[in-house]
Amino acid sequence: MPPTAPVETPARPPHVSSEGEFKRSLSLMDATLLVVGSMIGSGIFIVSADIGRTMNSPGGLLLVWVATMVITVFGALSYGELAAAMPRAGGQYVFLREGLGHLPGFLYGWTLFLVIQTGTIAAVAVAFAKFLGVFIPAISPDLFVSFGKVPVPGGTIELGLSPQRVVGIVIIALLTWVNMRGLREAKWIQRIFTFAKTAALLGLVVLGITLGRNAGAIDSNFSHMFADMPGGTALLLAFGAAMVGSLFSADAWNNVTFAAAEVERPQRNLPLALALGTGSVTLLYVLANLAYLSTLKLSQIQNAPQDRVGTLALEHMFGPVGAYLMAGAILISTFGCINGLILAGARVYYAMARDGVFFERAGRISPKTHVPVWALGVQGVWTAFLTLTGSYGQLLDYVIFAALVFYVATMVALFALRVKRPEMERPYRAFGYPVIPGLYMLAALGIALILLVAKPQYSFAGLFIVLLGIPVYYVWRAQRRRAGDSNS
Repeated sequence: MPPTAPVETPARPPHVSSEGEFKRSLSLMDATLLVVGSMIGSGIFIVSADIGRTMNSPGGLLLVWVATMVITVFGALSYGELAAAMPRAGGQYVFLREGLGHLPGFLYGWTLFLVIQTGTIAAVAVAFAKFLGVFIPAISPDLFVSFGKVPVPGGTIELGLSPQRVVGIVIIALLTWVNMRGLREAKWIQRIFTFAKTAALLGLVVLGITLGRNAGAIDSNFSHMFADMPGGTALLLAFGAAMVGSLFSADAWNNVTFAAAEVERPQRNLPLALALGTGSVTLLYVLANLAYLSTLKLSQIQNAPQDRVGTLALEHMFGPVGAYLMAGAILISTFGCINGLILAGARVYYAMARDGVFFERAGRISPKTHVPVWALGVQGVWTAFLTLTGSYGQLLDYVIFAALVFYVATMVALFALRVKRPEMERPYRAFGYPVIPGLYMLAALGIALILLVAKPQYSFAGLFIVLLGIPVYYVWRAQRRRAGDSNS
């Protein structure tokens, strides 16, 4: 076989720091907790209501969560090869750049910055504020300042300030500041809150199956599990639409790859962290839904007030105090989730800046704290702006289709690198290759195509956001060339 041409690496912009200034201080436990902490937010306590309505059967509800577990673990086992082979800051951005080229890598980073990572942080921050309102009723969603309405696909969004949005911005600012102080502070927050929220979720599972066990609910849910589930094409469309909530409740597991340059023994620890983190969280998710079905009838799950299934389950066990117990658990869960997302996301923008396709200062690492302070700051500012929209579900709907396409593209990069760069050192090879990565790719592609049919308005809007990055990419390249000419 003829030698493979090396992948072009663009000239580094002037004054951009070396990646070597990152410190490898994330242990296997820290990396695993980053996976777990980024995955568990508020979704598992809420989205089962919509999944239950869409599938209209207890069996369908469980099937969606089991499928989510299988798909997510398959993805993590496949990503492990890329993470171990290229343990650099930026993770998935680097995988796409090396496997498919600079433009696909940029489009991922662009979409991540514009709405995937930042929109998720904004959504989780306001979820934190919403549940803080259970304890402090003055933290309401009512606007006290409006900046006007903006038309978007699917309706309009109203920019403004409410007590909930203000609290969300304060939490984003606080955790951005903590991350700017250094990795040690950020990882301790991750450790404490991830252990706490995992214990809370495990407690919900145990209590639901024991203390909350309801003979009427069990008989109703498990005697005819699939009786009212749709059939034929309707089932296929319903299944794809239902998986939107479960997949995004289990998303962000790839964030640990963004911080790969700071993981100790990454060739071993990154694949292990991905497998252990996704396996444990998705299993807990399936068990949590078994707990819901052991406590509540399907009709109660489908009609839970404001879709708060977890709250309703605890209220059935403990009465009104259950609402406060669940609100406290979600506050812990969302706080840790926000911290993990902030920590990881900035590393992607750092990698993009090193390639000359993001703000040059984002590629600098503080000599004092050894973190990309400016990248954290610009992420925080844009996230705070998205918090003003109050339309977080809508923002995320736009990129569901695009995010799935990027997962598919990363699997294509895995296959492409096996062909283009057979000499690359691969300390870990994807489990079950090519079957497991291929199944993951087909599953993600299939769900994306179903969404294109089931939610075309949002899918095409998400695709538009991605494609908007193409002219932006060439503008960045042109600016880099001019900067290079002026410095030559």
